Amino acid sequence: MNSSVPKEKEMTYPLTDPVRLAQELIQCQSITPTEGGALDLLEKWLTSLGFTCHRLSFSEQGTADVENLFAIKTVKGTDNFCFAGHTDVVPVGDPKNWSQDPFQGVITDDVLIGRGAVDMKGAIAAFVAAIARSIDQGSAPQQTLSFLITGDEEGVAINGTRKVLKWLDEQNIKLDFCLVGEPTCVEQVGDTLKIGRRGSLNTYLTVRGKQGHVAFPEKADNPLPKLVSILHTLKEGPQENKSAFFDPSNLELTSLDVGNQTTNLIPEKATARFNIRFNDQQTGKKLSEWIQDICTQYATNFTTEFEFSGEAEFLEPNDMTAHMSSVIKALTGLTPDMTTAGATSDARFIRHHCPVVEFGLIGRTMHQTNECVPISDLELLTQIYGKMFKTAACKSS
Repeated sequence: MNSSVPKEKEMTYPLTDPVRLAQELIQCQSITPTEGGALDLLEKWLTSLGFTCHRLSFSEQGTADVENLFAIKTVKGTDNFCFAGHTDVVPVGDPKNWSQDPFQGVITDDVLIGRGAVDMKGAIAAFVAAIARSIDQGSAPQQTLSFLITGDEEGVAINGTRKVLKWLDEQNIKLDFCLVGEPTCVEQVGDTLKIGRRGSLNTYLTVRGKQGHVAFPEKADNPLPKLVSILHTLKEGPQENKSAFFDPSNLELTSLDVGNQTTNLIPEKATARFNIRFNDQQTGKKLSEWIQDICTQYATNFTTEFEFSGEAEFLEPNDMTAHMSSVIKALTGLTPDMTTAGATSDARFIRHHCPVVEFGLIGRTMHQTNECVPISDLELLTQIYGKMFKTAACKSS
């Protein structure tokens, strides 16, 4: 449905101030999948800036209902530049370990502290403020702008971006380019422009044997040596060609268990969980087949379950990445590294619909106690975002 904001609820603070906007968003306790008022707030801001807002709620059996927002301000005959992101955040852990209330957005020594400050309520605030400034300065955006904001990025990612993209297809709304505001930078705002992400494959491996007494191993079949041999071989990694944009694929063991509660029992089964982050020389199918082949070398009685969250993807540097890089360099003096490192994001879904890159704040404190962002970084990101979409020439005063 289209939404509007009653005039009596309009803001008393300027939308040109990214710090105040970030504080307001942080004060919304939007821990996945709770909306927490964050999308209500964003909808109110964007409506006041002339966007048409659509609140989209999706659910699926066995999953929680998720609120999402798609907002668009159309300039006929122009490309649709979409800003994508999420208002949901991870839990704070023990609030007593924070120096400030994680949901108050307190500023200390010119640093804004709060859950979501960098991942990624700060970036959302910066993009909204960039649009508001362009309008306030008489240089309104001269291309179609849209927001695709989910409440399900930090969760299972079933009822969020993927379903919004499907809804866009049904509505014949096309995205021409997408900027995801994830915290991509490493040491300074502007040092990294993410043009892709590694693929991700989770594997659940169970090797079965025969239970028995440790004093009589000939009467049992211990699955642990077989599992250890499998994991040792897998850790050496698949053979692959060198990739121009990716590091080699990497396997990390995340769990090893037999559920044994005594010292004199050979277990009946042994299980392991591991994740492979892989490059563009691999596919989920190739890796799952490779894992199966290794397992058969050491065991005959085993099972594997695969959880595949996306293939490796990247955007070949083009005119748009060159434009973004030039904007960043003009405002920071830095030529950003174009990288594919890091975790997965909703860009893995968006890439099937349009070219997508990621650029946001420094990710050093994301998901940590005392997540925070310097006020100066929020201001700089707002200026950078404001130069990335097309605006009219400023009116003379």
